[in-house]
Amino acid sequence: MSRAHPAHLAEGPRVGIRPFTYADAAEFTARARESGELHRPWLFPPTTDETYAAYARVLIEDPTKAGCLVYERAGGGIAGFININNIVEGGFRSGALGYGAFAHAAGRGLMGEALALVVRHAFGELRLHRLEINVQPRNTASIALARRAGFRLEGFSPRFLFIDGAWRDHQRWALTTEMTEITERAKTAAGGH
Repeated sequence: MSRAHPAHLAEGPRVGIRPFTYADAAEFTARARESGELHRPWLFPPTTDETYAAYARVLIEDPTKAGCLVYERAGGGIAGFININNIVEGGFRSGALGYGAFAHAAGRGLMGEALALVVRHAFGELRLHRLEINVQPRNTASIALARRAGFRLEGFSPRFLFIDGAWRDHQRWALTTEMTEITERAKTAAGGH
C-alpha cells in the first residue's frame, strides 16, 4: 500500500483532512491547551512543542499509523485530529481510530464530516477493510460520533487501555467496507446523497 501523503487527503463542504507536519506544533499545542477541559478524562493530546514533536514523529514516520489533521476550509485552522493507529495489512487490513475535536470546533458537526472523509480515505487509498473505535463507555460524545458515522457496537473490553493512570474499560465499535456499501445503497434507494 502506498504511504505517500498528498498535501490534502480529502475535502468536504466545511472541513478537509491532511497529514500532520512538524510545522503544525504551535497551533496544535495551543488548541490542545485551550481544550483541556473538553478532553479530560478521555484523551491527552500534546500541549508542548517537545511532546508534539514526539507525537508527530510517530504519526509521520510509523507505517502502522496515519495521522490526519482536521482543518476548516474557511481559514485553514486546525479543528481536531483523527488518527488511524495499529494499521495491519495482509489478510486483516484494519486500523483503529483515535480522535479529538478542539474546543472551538466542538459541537459544530465538523468532526462528523471529517470522520466520513477519513473512513473514505482508509477504505479507498489505504485499502483497509475494517476500522475500529475503542471508546470509554461514559464518553457519550465520542459514542454518538461513532454511531452517526455508521459504526456498530461489537463488544466490551474490560481494562482495555491505560489512560490517566488507570486501566479503562472500553466499548468496541467497528465499521467494514461492506457496511459502508450497504449504507450508501440505502441512501441512494431513499433518494439521498
